[in-house]
Amino acid sequence: GMEGLSVGSVLLTGCDGGLGLALLKGLLEQPNPPRHIFAACLDPQGKVGRALVCGPQPVPKHSCPLADVTDPNSIKAAVGKVREEVGSAGLNLLINNTSTTRPSTLATETAENMSLVYTTNTIGPLQTSQAFLPLLKKAAEAEGQREMSCSRAAIINISSILGSIEVAEAWEERQDICYRCSKAALNMLTKCLALEYGSSGILCVSVDPGHVTPPLEPGMGPVTLEESVRGVLQLLAQLSATSNGTFWDWRGQRLPW
Repeated sequence: GMEGLSVGSVLLTGCDGGLGLALLKGLLEQPNPPRHIFAACLDPQGKVGRALVCGPQPVPKHSCPLADVTDPNSIKAAVGKVREEVGSAGLNLLINNTSTTRPSTLATETAENMSLVYTTNTIGPLQTSQAFLPLLKKAAEAEGQREMSCSRAAIINISSILGSIEVAEAWEERQDICYRCSKAALNMLTKCLALEYGSSGILCVSVDPGHVTPPLEPGMGPVTLEESVRGVLQLLAQLSATSNGTFWDWRGQRLPW
């Protein structure tokens, strides 16, 4: 509904700019903002710090030491920080938003590009989800037998329509093989997480925010970041058990794998 997303605690990765920072601001501006927001970022003193300081009060907001989702020690430190703050209530919502790309065509794609982008876009969300599983399980248990939702316990993987094998969007505009392959793999990870964690009451969904970096041609996505964020947060408020292991876009439309 229009009452917005109501969730106790959220950890959002990749908050340093673009979609991550916009999502962070969007969460802070919800009618009923999260009790705890953990903003995982490279530069806690930068834009994220300012957004957290300027955000509506009183929400305990923390810039998180999760600077690098490809570094297990960084993830471990973040888990410790979150556990310290949320205790037995656990973590309700993990949004895996960290993403990178290297522009490429089939002719210019390299092993180095493929490895780098896959490490961040696919292995990063895997490692982060594995590490936060105990806290997500705690949240699912704390909320009891309630229906699956982002308010109870969920992992949202920020994916892309460019990872849809069936749609194969915007091939003429940008081939970006490494990015497409990493997002197709991320979508399979979402399905695997849903199959494995669903029985614990944890909802797992892929979401295309429509705002890809670098942007597609004009008219190929949301006009503004704000429009994208509004759509994504509205979608998250509506997801339920029937959405487990599925792929959606910022308009609230179901996407084919």
